[in-house]
Amino acid sequence: MTCHNCRTKCKKFGKTRKGQQRFRCCKCLKTYSEAKNEYLGGMYTPPEQVEAVIRLLVEGCSIRSIQRLTGVHQVTILKILELAGSRCERLLEEKAHQVPVKDVQCDEIWGFVGCKQKRNYDDDPARGDAFCFVAFERHTKLVLAWHLGKRTARDTVAFTEKLDQATQGRFQITTDGFAPYFDAIHTSLGTRVDYAQLIKVYESSGIEEHRYSPPKVVEEIIKPMWGRPNPKRICTSHVERHNLTMRMQMRRFTRLTNGFSKKWENLGYALALYFAHYNLCKVHSTIRCTPTMEAGITDHVWTIGEMMGDSR
Repeated sequence: MTCHNCRTKCKKFGKTRKGQQRFRCCKCLKTYSEAKNEYLGGMYTPPEQVEAVIRLLVEGCSIRSIQRLTGVHQVTILKILELAGSRCERLLEEKAHQVPVKDVQCDEIWGFVGCKQKRNYDDDPARGDAFCFVAFERHTKLVLAWHLGKRTARDTVAFTEKLDQATQGRFQITTDGFAPYFDAIHTSLGTRVDYAQLIKVYESSGIEEHRYSPPKVVEEIIKPMWGRPNPKRICTSHVERHNLTMRMQMRRFTRLTNGFSKKWENLGYALALYFAHYNLCKVHSTIRCTPTMEAGITDHVWTIGEMMGDSR
């Protein structure tokens, strides 16, 4: 540390309440603090500890288990989640933009915030059932777009608008039989897609059996909507398999536990962090690289520090 006035070397002079090193000029006796860490919004938590928290978050650990493992307070963990999630959401929009694709599958994964919808007596829009719409590219395994909202026509349109910004050219798209998809895809993507629906008919089962195990599929109905969709490529199995990965990697989607989100915003931050890590940092076992590498967006496997903008 050099004095700004005298341009002479300063000596160490204790530390601040936040743990930053202080220095004092031997000539003019002015005191200075070392430069504030600019990593992830200038947090006082060391970058190594921040990366450890993020690594545990993307591995599916709960907030309290991360607190026990790292010694970081749960309030700080949630702050890290907020800063990292905000950055990852912007990063994913920047990287997944106008990507050439061939085969896109869309699905929704269910969760809830605070309580399930039947217990949301005040009809609070920030509580109750929460659906994450996901657009998944079959060949590159890339998550092109996602949207957190209710299972309504308005949120479906918001999702397809994001998908329109993320893709370019003509491609085939397959969804389930959710009715609002028809108008939403027609409005956002128009005739530049070959659209088909795959409707699965499930076997009726008892209440307890349905609660603890998925129902059995007894019939699949293929409905070409417009364009010329290839019947051999009408499938939603890949995005449904990705839904399993989401439930395994995020504690907030684990069923029959109390690890669900208590705030709508925190669920959005957790989703943004997961999708950025999945696209940029995680090597997919099928393609042997990250989805962004397979799509030609990046040329190497990103680290968590690189994803967070660490320039060390």
